Amino acid sequence: MSDPQVHVINHPLVQHKLTLMRRKETPTALFRRLMREISMLMAYEVTRDLPMVKEPIETPLVSMEAPVLEGKKLVVVSILRAGDGLASGIQDLMPAARVGHIGLYRDPKTLIAVEYYFKMPDELPEREVLVVDPMLATGHSAVAAVDRIKGCKPGAIKFLCLLAAPEGIAHFHEHHPDVDIWTASVDEKLNEKGYILPGLGDAGDRLFGTK
Repeated sequence: MSDPQVHVINHPLVQHKLTLMRRKETPTALFRRLMREISMLMAYEVTRDLPMVKEPIETPLVSMEAPVLEGKKLVVVSILRAGDGLASGIQDLMPAARVGHIGLYRDPKTLIAVEYYFKMPDELPEREVLVVDPMLATGHSAVAAVDRIKGCKPGAIKFLCLLAAPEGIAHFHEHHPDVDIWTASVDEKLNEKGYILPGLGDAGDRLFGTK
């Protein structure tokens, strides 16, 4: 993938865990644990450019100017329900991060995203937002989520997913060319039902043990 706005995280640990998640025999408990682990590894890469400042501290031996994160902390926005699997791992890595939720479901006939819930932290204009959803398939849910979040005028937005389809990337960047995508894999294509191939199935069902 040569698109400079699509960042594929090809770290060996990320790719290994993704393969385990793709296997159809992987049970729910392991799938859930792997998603938590892989989200931490991916968040490590996505947050490389967070702004830093120096502040004076006392170590047991001397005084020093030490680096800390600058300003308001990150907001992680989970696209319900599968996004919670990624958000929980990022919270382990960054406990001070605020969390927002947007509820969307995909109409089975039109594949268009329909919103049913929206709740964001305060002071969004002063914070960077990381929108998380395991799948960027058709792109409709991601576009709808970022549309709503932009209405809150956040400081900046990034989108994080486990898998992306070329069709979803194209649709997303048609509407939001200013938002970078971070993913563990750009897969081959969508099938006739809008699922990513080869993919890993329905992330929400596999995460929560539902059908």
